[in-house]
Amino acid sequence: MMEIIELEQHANNIRRNILTEVYSAKSGHPGGSLSAADILTELYFEQMDINKENVNTIDRDRFVLSKGHASPLLYATLAEKGFIDQEDLKGFRHIDSKLQGHPNMNYVAGVDMSTGSLGQGISCAVGMAITNKVDGNDHRIYALLGDGECEEGQVWEACMAAAHYKLDNLCAVLDYNHLQIDGNIDDVISPEPFASKFESFGWNVLDVNGHDFYELRNAFEQAKQVKDKPTMIISHTIKGKGVSYMENNYAWHGAAPNDEQYEQAMKELGGLE
Repeated sequence: MMEIIELEQHANNIRRNILTEVYSAKSGHPGGSLSAADILTELYFEQMDINKENVNTIDRDRFVLSKGHASPLLYATLAEKGFIDQEDLKGFRHIDSKLQGHPNMNYVAGVDMSTGSLGQGISCAVGMAITNKVDGNDHRIYALLGDGECEEGQVWEACMAAAHYKLDNLCAVLDYNHLQIDGNIDDVISPEPFASKFESFGWNVLDVNGHDFYELRNAFEQAKQVKDKPTMIISHTIKGKGVSYMENNYAWHGAAPNDEQYEQAMKELGGLE
């Protein structure tokens, strides 16, 4: 296992990458990307079997970004892992760039599913987990869901299927930052209570601070020990985490910083002198 300080540095680099992408594109989704940076750091740098040697094979763990609009997070993580050139991040959302606003599995090594339409990613993750069971592939499938995404009925159909097929090789994480494009999830159309709902759908449910690497690490390790049930890790996070003026502000769900805001954000993250 890595030292926590190493994980924190990776997460900080990922957050800087996210800001660089969205700033360069003058568009994108920083808030929900920043909130889940610690989750993907723990996954890609401690939990998942994925490296440069196996990234283009089926013989590894796979990750589905069900909240596909958080593509800056996925690309930033893949760049920190060494699968994407850092300079390519500046082409995010540009014409002819492979780094589209929603991830395309045909263009980028390490993107395991093309996502964007909410609810479809977790459904694909269920299909991957079933296929691994049928094929005798012991590798795990991970997925990241948005809390607002859980207002989609397809999410719950997928969850029902996952429990029915006893997919203990599937671990999903809920990025529970309480905010979506139009405001607080409770004000838009409340999908809560999450824990009792996922439990009633037959899932093993764990509850963590999504910015605490000790809690994330322990939850993922616990999930690996569970038999005959998929696991949902409800991860309490802060939208816009790491950038003072973005934190807990739904206006940064899908907006890019201007020059002054970018400079301030990067200074807060130690990215500019």
